[in-house]
Amino acid sequence: MSTTPVAPRNLKDARVLVMGLGRFGGGVGVSRWLAEQGARVTVTDLASREDLDASLKALEGLPITFRLGGHDVADLDGCDLLVVNPAVDKAKSEFFAEARRRGVPWSSEMNLFLERCPATLVGITGSVGKSTTTAMLGTILDGVLEQAGEKMPADERRLAGTWPPRRVWVGGNIGKSLLSLLTEMDPRDVVVLELSSFQLEDAAAVGVSPHIAVVTNFRPNHLDRHGTMEAYAAAKRNILACQRAGDTAILPSLAALSGYSFDPRPEVRAVRFDIDDDGAVLWSIEGTQVKTARLSLAVPGRHNALNAAAALAAAEALGAPLDAAIAAAGNYRGLPHRLEFVREFAGVRYYNDSKATTPEAAITALRAFEQPAVILCGGYDKGLSFDELGRELAARARAVICYGDTRDQIFMAVRRARGERDQPSLKTVHDFRGGVNLARRLSRPGDVVVLSPACASYDMFKNYEQRGDMFRRIVNDWI
Repeated sequence: MSTTPVAPRNLKDARVLVMGLGRFGGGVGVSRWLAEQGARVTVTDLASREDLDASLKALEGLPITFRLGGHDVADLDGCDLLVVNPAVDKAKSEFFAEARRRGVPWSSEMNLFLERCPATLVGITGSVGKSTTTAMLGTILDGVLEQAGEKMPADERRLAGTWPPRRVWVGGNIGKSLLSLLTEMDPRDVVVLELSSFQLEDAAAVGVSPHIAVVTNFRPNHLDRHGTMEAYAAAKRNILACQRAGDTAILPSLAALSGYSFDPRPEVRAVRFDIDDDGAVLWSIEGTQVKTARLSLAVPGRHNALNAAAALAAAEALGAPLDAAIAAAGNYRGLPHRLEFVREFAGVRYYNDSKATTPEAAITALRAFEQPAVILCGGYDKGLSFDELGRELAARARAVICYGDTRDQIFMAVRRARGERDQPSLKTVHDFRGGVNLARRLSRPGDVVVLSPACASYDMFKNYEQRGDMFRRIVNDWI
């Protein structure tokens, strides 16, 4: 987006319009914080009061006006600031276009936070793995501090510099707004932020990039929103755009960036991470290998080793001792819906990977297992190709069960790749529960069954969490 009018720094008594409360609370944190700042807050959303019930209950008792079931341009009259939910596609919104025509300053929850955060910022983005890397870094930092006896009370640790931090905060796209906690933060703290492309889309407008910026990888995703890979890459690059001398950029191998450039500024320290054929982690600075290490992780797959390599590079950039950080990484047990082990039943291990909403993510899950795999794929169509996924499934899976809006596309991609062979077994179903039960019948002792949809969930479910929760309930109900 182009340069915007300057948003007011002091929000007391400012007329602020929040565009997009969201069914899942995406605008709750910023709306509450704005009210706490003394702003006169109006929240507008296209959805109805009934659809937004949970989000509205979270804001009960606050002096907020709600305009629901549609936007009214009259709310832009005298508006001092428009705060846009990252889920809003600004390029397609007539209401946002009208705000621009009127010269209304606008911002986002993340930009408001970036402008005001006093702590050392670690930002983590990527097409896949950013949530895991964020949570893993939080675990590593907590573990190192605990091992070193540097846990709270904070007033016993008044050392200069970043390490050891007074306190570690984890939030952002991983599901926790940190705006309301700004008053508790200190320059001696570390904030670890997961940053989506939607949150980064306009981050350059405030001239702030994280002191330590991590890019896990770059692969096709969200093309229904960004339109092109170049536009998607441009949004992701904002994590590096405003870094300064003394900052660090942590990047994967060039192959993991799908041919797109993510070069940091010349004055920024650049660290690359990779895994060799034997599973050893490699780190290099300016093309020169500086460290190698072997990891012992509780979470499966080469992709998780790469996530750990990125997290460990960030921890070391903060000043954490690498040996202690590697030991702490072994304590990470994973996030829900990301290759989450559900149970073993009749000799078969079941994994919930509902967060795998792209073909690339599903491929990553498939490659995490050496055992024969029965895979459930399908869901809402984000306009991505399933050709590569079809080839991987044809080569690696015992059976593929296709469901949802994309079931026929995935079925045909696997069938083309399979050719005349009868393996893997290939099925389509219309009912999600029926698909899970079919996976049970097709699996054999020693197999894994993995829900790794390769698609968003909106055809059948509110979100990927609801989809994963249903998978978990179905599997856990078997006796």
